[in-house]
Amino acid sequence: MVVMSGLEFEPPKYARVVLELRRRIENGDYAPGAMLPSESQLVREFAVGRTTVVRALQMLQQDGWIIREHGRGSYVKGRPSSSARPARPGLAVLDQPETAAGVTLVDVGLQHAPTAVVGLLGGDSGRVVARRLVTVRDGIASEVVTCWFPQELVYGTDLDKDAALPVGLRAHLRTVKGLRIDHISERMTARLPAGDEPHLLQIKKSEPVLSVLAGLHDASDAVRFVAEVVMPGSLHELEDVYSVPE
Repeated sequence: MVVMSGLEFEPPKYARVVLELRRRIENGDYAPGAMLPSESQLVREFAVGRTTVVRALQMLQQDGWIIREHGRGSYVKGRPSSSARPARPGLAVLDQPETAAGVTLVDVGLQHAPTAVVGLLGGDSGRVVARRLVTVRDGIASEVVTCWFPQELVYGTDLDKDAALPVGLRAHLRTVKGLRIDHISERMTARLPAGDEPHLLQIKKSEPVLSVLAGLHDASDAVRFVAEVVMPGSLHELEDVYSVPE
């Protein structure tokens, strides 16, 4: 998207690659099932770095335009269905095993809950157990996830252990505590990275990030724990293309 204002606006380099590849798919230049040019070919064609090409391909895959197969290449799926659901960061946190490829458990321990987390958990949350992970895809750090659990929920689980969980949080809590997460509320904000986020995400301190703060509720609407997904703004830019009705 190009914003017209009194200031010159130049879209990020990867956006140009994304938009051009999408245009070619829509025009039929790359038919469903066809293989896209290799990363090296795209680097040469668009005169950009490999990181830019990888980010563009990640966005195309995330939005359902292509399928990427490790060691083989990228294949066209076609234009995504207009009814396709957007990504749900909170749900991904709930279901992804910590032993999944590219996921690293950074730290686990007791800490005072941040103000926003206390607000979601309600009451005097005091000290909570925090689990923090970083996900790297194709050599690029894509997100830092922190989950905060009240101590009464942690009791009898492995949430305070420093070993990666082989199953998702949903499966672990249902098995060990009989807890069913009924729904998730999410709030997205843009901010500058804090603490060691620049190091973990391999970005500059001046590069904005997207923060998704999710409350995970039981059937009574009580928030049982809170998760935050922090993503580099340049990698997880929100973008959409839609037709204008006559």
